[in-house]
This record gives sequence, structure tokens and C-alpha cells, in this order.
Amino acid sequence: MGSKTTAPIEPSPPKPKPKASTPLRRTASASLPIRANPTPTRGSIQPVFTLTTAERYALSRLGSSSALPLGARIFQEAYWVPKWGSPGKEGEIFIFSNGSFVCWGLGETEAERFKREVIRNTADLEIVPLKEDEAEDLEYVTDPNEQTRLQGDLIILGATAPLSDTSWLDPLIMDIAEPTLPLSSLPARYAFSQALARSTALSALETSLEEFLQSVSLLPHSLTKTGRPSLGRQELIKKLGQLLRFRQHANLNRENFGDTPDFYWTEPVLEEYFHIVSEALEIKARIASFNEKITYAAEVQSTLRELLVESSSHRMELIIIALIAVEVIIAIIREGSELWSMVTGKPAHSRQKDASSIEVVS
Repeated sequence: MGSKTTAPIEPSPPKPKPKASTPLRRTASASLPIRANPTPTRGSIQPVFTLTTAERYALSRLGSSSALPLGARIFQEAYWVPKWGSPGKEGEIFIFSNGSFVCWGLGETEAERFKREVIRNTADLEIVPLKEDEAEDLEYVTDPNEQTRLQGDLIILGATAPLSDTSWLDPLIMDIAEPTLPLSSLPARYAFSQALARSTALSALETSLEEFLQSVSLLPHSLTKTGRPSLGRQELIKKLGQLLRFRQHANLNRENFGDTPDFYWTEPVLEEYFHIVSEALEIKARIASFNEKITYAAEVQSTLRELLVESSSHRMELIIIALIAVEVIIAIIREGSELWSMVTGKPAHSRQKDASSIEVVS
């Protein structure tokens, strides 16, 4: 019998980090009444899957991307894909500039496929891809007899209060023949999606910061044990630069985590949806904790840098003292003959003459 050869198994791509516990999971029980009591007007419960793959996306590259599905368009601060997926399993997707996209009606498998086929196939779309994706999964249900809201970990898409201005919305939806989800709740889905995208982007920053803190966690121990930091001055300055970059990314970028987007200032209904999810995911509290950790790490590194500067100054002082001593010795040697004359009262060449006469006498 001939031997059977097997093809080498290619390693599978890393899966998004599972979220064993998120702020919304603590209130999951609040959705049980909706889940346990279906009604004729209520649709089936579907997934809302959010994935963050990079520090940010260059959304301007999507306009010329051949990987982007037909019908995709700019929707406020995101790219909106009205329909994507395989036949019978289609959903909509919002792509945000903070490196996240939110899938409605699509689970993790379809989100991973969208990442491979669209995100990774758009040249230079991802700015600083993450080593490990961050994910958040919720669920939603449609029911026209219910009010649109977040209940526990379940988003309910139903009736919404009228918007202040819909002139911006009409040109976007007028040519959508067969929407995946009701167009009436599209602005609400956008508001929910933007809050979810912020949360997963913040999770990515939190993970990067934790890795950074682990990398410098032994610095105080090294200082206690040896009296010297285990990193050089240049390495410490680089670490401090990383901390400043973390703080800039969290607080100073256009898509930061503390401000309410301008779009919601004139749409209080959508602003409420945005804030409901943001509060449920504790974004403000997480940002405050994030900044406190950065402040502590920066203080530690600033102290270590001052110690390095002090140590360097001490070495410079020793070098200067040594140089002065060498200069004094050279001056003594150079001026030795004159000093000899001043001490003995004889010219400097007489030392050689006296020495030679002693040899003759001997």
C-alpha cells in the first residue's frame, strides 16, 4: 500500500479576544422579559457584532476600493454598507474611522469574512493594525409595537420619535430598493453602532496599555533591588513617548472618547440612543481609569528619568574633576624647571651639571 500524504495544516488566524465579562453583561437579566415573551409583531433575535482591527481606518481609501460592495456610501462619520453577506444571511455594516466596524444581523464568522474580503483587501485602509482584534457581541430584535431602546444586553428596534431634520437622510435612502433592515430605524442603528465602535476601540487601547504597563512593571523593583533602573535613558524616553501617544489617541484625536459627536447636538433623540449605550458600557469611567493609569506610569518614568539625569550629571562631574587633575599634573611637569629654579635658586640646567660632576668625582 502506498503511503498517504496529508497536506500541511495552515495555522488559523487569531480569533477576537472573547469577552467573558463586559459592563452590559451585568445587566443582561433585564432583557429576559423580552426574550421569554415573543409576540407576533416581534422578529427573531439577531446578532450585533462589533470588531476593531486597527488603531484607525483611512476611510477616504474606501471610496476607490473595488472590495467595497455596491451601494455602500458615506453616512455621517461612517461608511454604510446597506447589504452584505451570503444569500439568506445578509446584514448591514457601519465602518468607522476609529478602526472598528459594526455588523447588524451578522455574527462573528461573517464579520471575519468581511474583514478578510473588504477591510484587508482595501490598500492602506488600516493604520497600525492591531496584534489582536477586539470584539463586542450584542443582540437586537425588531418590533414596531415597542419603543426603540437598549434593554439589558438587547437592542430593541421599534418606534422612534421624529427627528428634527431628515433632509440629510432622504438622499441616502431614496435608491435603496431592498434594505436589509427597516430604514425607519437606520439613524438609531447608526447611533447605537457609533457607541459600540467607541467601546471596542477603547478596549483595544486598554489592552495595549495593559501590555505596556506589564513591560515596565519591573522598573520599580529593579530600582529597589539595585538602586539603578534597568532601562537606559533612551529606552525610558521611548516608553514615555508611548504613554503620550496613548493619551493623545484617547483624548485629543478627532474621534476621541470623551466628546459627543457634533451630529447629535441637533438630534436629541439619537443623542439619547448614543448615550444609553455609552453609559451602559461605562465609557466615561473607563476613560478616567485609563488616564489615571497613564498618569501613574508617566510619574514613575519621569522619576526614573530624573535619576538617570542625576547619575549622568554625577559622572560628568567626576570626568571634569579628572580632567582638571590631569591638567594640573601636565602644568606641573611643564613648569617644573621654573619651580626648581625658584626653590633652589639655581638655573634649571645646573641640575644636569651637578649630576654629571658627581659622576666624575665618583
